[in-house]
Amino acid sequence: MLLRPLLPAAVALAGLVIGVAAPLRAAPSLQALQDALNSTSPEALSAVLEPGNGLDPDEVARRRLLLREQFPDASWSVQPGAPLKDGRSTTQINVTGSREEGPYRFRFEAQQQLVLGDGGSRFSSQEVMRESSLLRSGENDLKVSLLIPDAVLTGQRYDVDVVFDEPLDGAVVAGSLKPVTAGELLRMRTPDLQLEALGGGGIFKSAQAPYQPGTQTWAVLLVHPKGIVAASKQVRVVADRAALSF
Repeated sequence: MLLRPLLPAAVALAGLVIGVAAPLRAAPSLQALQDALNSTSPEALSAVLEPGNGLDPDEVARRRLLLREQFPDASWSVQPGAPLKDGRSTTQINVTGSREEGPYRFRFEAQQQLVLGDGGSRFSSQEVMRESSLLRSGENDLKVSLLIPDAVLTGQRYDVDVVFDEPLDGAVVAGSLKPVTAGELLRMRTPDLQLEALGGGGIFKSAQAPYQPGTQTWAVLLVHPKGIVAASKQVRVVADRAALSF
């Protein structure tokens, strides 16, 4: 399938972009982080990142390179995010890019909300709070909603729904929705998404969270006469009910 080489960018974003908590002591600025992510220099990231809890600068560089190979005009925007209920500051990272493939044009966008600690002069740890991505083809951006929760309790059953926001008007559509394993994320591979005809305006699935805290990532593929949509969404799996709202 034409989309298959592009799907890893839509489902394997963990570590591609990073956020920052706002410590009281001097630390690298958000502007420095944005400049490093957008730089073409291999050494740029090492000036603002160092290895630490949840943060591997080499992995960040590898994933940034993969994204640039698929979307040469990829651009990162780094902005302060909404504070968490526990008082920690966050950073909102947005990534956009596009690619021409024969007669098709693909448009990519991703968002992360993260908390990152620093070791003084460089950022040294990160925690991903929210993460999603969307890849579209076609002349117009098909409006799609990922009705997938940001966080669920361990062992909880929850709904995973992906819907077209506008009426289908008789269009025949197909789609697939499947969790991405930790190994697939590590290898930046996508699951085998088998398309099925959709009787309604989207995909509606009930899932069960693992019994251990961690994350689940869902991969989505929708095919519409007006274009294709590939998406991903991370779900945090927590043991404490208070952590559901952050």
